[in-house]
Amino acid sequence: MAPVATGDMIPDGMLVYFDENDQLQSVSVHTLAAGKKVILVAVPGAFTPTCSMKHVPGFIEKAEELKAKGVDEILCISVNDPFVMKAWAKTYPENKHVKFLADGSALYTHALGLELDLSEKGLGIRSRRFALLIDDLKVKVANIESGGEFTVSSADEILKAL
Repeated sequence: MAPVATGDMIPDGMLVYFDENDQLQSVSVHTLAAGKKVILVAVPGAFTPTCSMKHVPGFIEKAEELKAKGVDEILCISVNDPFVMKAWAKTYPENKHVKFLADGSALYTHALGLELDLSEKGLGIRSRRFALLIDDLKVKVANIESGGEFTVSSADEILKAL
């Protein structure tokens, strides 16, 4: 499957998270993004060095600027279970705007065509690192990394695009 690209409509799919009452919830990506300007950020794994120290913190730190430029939601997905995503989210007590969502079986990542096979490293199927700017379900910007790089998917790159 070809990776999602600028101009494409994003596929629908279900993601899972724990709400503020610690209840497990499933949510449709289209429900989260329809009629809104959304940033969908994906990382290869929760608690991994680049993801935890650079990629996600950038979106947390720049969230107010992104919102000021019209972004309604910042969604972070990873091919991890919702318990891991919940624990990872707690490591960012300053976070007020980034929602952490689990794609535990990589079904949504696969629907986007952005899976990354890291089986040789013992990590299984993961997501490529990316940041998509989506406006009412249509991809306006697709900043997709090659391999394990972190060059085009930062919050600063999305800010430039806005």
